[in-house]
Amino acid sequence: MADPPEQLTIASQLRRRRKSGPITALSAASELWRAVVTMALNMPPRQGASVSHSSRKPRRRGWNSLKVLLLVVALAVGGGAFVLYPKWRSGPAAHGSADLTVRYRTDAPATGAAAKPWLEVINNSKKTVALSDVALRYYFSADDASAYGSNCVQTALGCSNITAKIGMLTGSGPASSHYLQIGFTAAAGSLEPGKTSQGIGLQLFRLDHKELDQSNDLSFDAKSTHYAPTKRVAAYLGGKHVWGDEPSGSDAAAGQGPLSVTAPAAAAPPAGVMFDDFSYTGPDDPALASNGWQVRTGQGGPGIKDTWSTAGISFPAEGTAKAGQSLQLQVTSDGTAKGTQQSELQTTKPYFFTGTLAARVYFSDKPTSGRNGDHINESFFVISPDHTSAQYSELDYEYMPNGGWGAPGPRLDTTSWRNSTKNDRVTKARTEKLEGWHVLMITAVNGSVTYSMDGRELFTSDSKYFPRERTNIHFSAWLVDLPFQGPRTWDMRVDWLYYQAEKAVPTAEVEKAVKGFSTNGTAYVNTVPLPTS
Repeated sequence: MADPPEQLTIASQLRRRRKSGPITALSAASELWRAVVTMALNMPPRQGASVSHSSRKPRRRGWNSLKVLLLVVALAVGGGAFVLYPKWRSGPAAHGSADLTVRYRTDAPATGAAAKPWLEVINNSKKTVALSDVALRYYFSADDASAYGSNCVQTALGCSNITAKIGMLTGSGPASSHYLQIGFTAAAGSLEPGKTSQGIGLQLFRLDHKELDQSNDLSFDAKSTHYAPTKRVAAYLGGKHVWGDEPSGSDAAAGQGPLSVTAPAAAAPPAGVMFDDFSYTGPDDPALASNGWQVRTGQGGPGIKDTWSTAGISFPAEGTAKAGQSLQLQVTSDGTAKGTQQSELQTTKPYFFTGTLAARVYFSDKPTSGRNGDHINESFFVISPDHTSAQYSELDYEYMPNGGWGAPGPRLDTTSWRNSTKNDRVTKARTEKLEGWHVLMITAVNGSVTYSMDGRELFTSDSKYFPRERTNIHFSAWLVDLPFQGPRTWDMRVDWLYYQAEKAVPTAEVEKAVKGFSTNGTAYVNTVPLPTS
């Protein structure tokens, strides 16, 4: 027997739609439902029966027709054209008013160096909500199984009060294999009824720094270039799901159940602390500038004059780093001044005065490529913004694996300066091969400066060379001279920076604080007060 006309119509419609692109489960179900309703309305009643008497059992032929229809639909959408997106669990707002609303806009195209979601939280409830009780989840796919990083670019709450973690889901489908979870420290404050967090500008990027494709990310919406409520981002209040739709699946990181959010809120950052784990996309990352860093491109020395370049500053993946990536300062040269590029990253404001400054730094004893033998200087130091200042202050670590200025290497110089033009300084050299990671510390308290490495005290300078004014923080890699021709590349790396103003902090406590920031998902903190004048 031939198929009823309505079945052929639906089948042909589905086949035509399949030619123009894949059919989603939702659209196929819609066509199927319309067909079933059409059949039900047009099916003739049993002979001698009234249409209004619907209590009789349906005719067997009608059920057979429905089975045929189901088969036709399945065949029409088969052959690989039936695209199953992951199931979504509707948020509480689907069953009534939600305590929170999340608004979203994107600041980036589907394909590019970074995803740039902006999120805003609005308190719809009649009670004040502590932001430290709020968590947001932005769902995305991890292209090529790459590792991802993130940072905060801008928010009225202060990026120091934003935490970010990247988690993985199992059983959720490729479009939501991962999520970026945003949280707030206790210092972020609270939202009164009807109030908003204002926009929170974020970046999400691949640690291999290849372009990412957001087109199949569940939370991405290319059309949302202005703030609008979105159900594609889930919100939680006190661990309870209160807004947005969740993809199906389980939280692989927590090993708990489907997307439970139970981690305790991060404490408010301590006063007088600066911390950075260098989670950035590159030297032009807007977060790098907003967090108070700049790449040196100006003229002058030391080293080969006028060769400072942004080209040597990058943030590659680093397996041993807390954030999975590090700051890299690269020096390249062909043996000529024109063919040389040196690297330096410095703070834009003089944050350091007294207290404890620490960094985890990787020193290189040999070039990444090319011939060895350069008088490379890998340095970590603080210095007065004005080199002619009457209160000039400078405290240095300088590692020279091949020596320099006539002195043999490997050599680590620790130096405290009072006046650079008069060469007024006190220094101590240590002859030791140091390739690898080290925690370098400068502790300036009670009129003396102590240099220590990996918990070992190296040198202490007295009150004459104690800082007399605030100084900028620098990381630098440069060449003392050009002893030979030929291409070569040197790399120095930095995992993190930590500064506690006005206090002496032991190495173990510094590392504990850094671990705490990493565990909380805190990439950057700056609560160091600066003079108003």
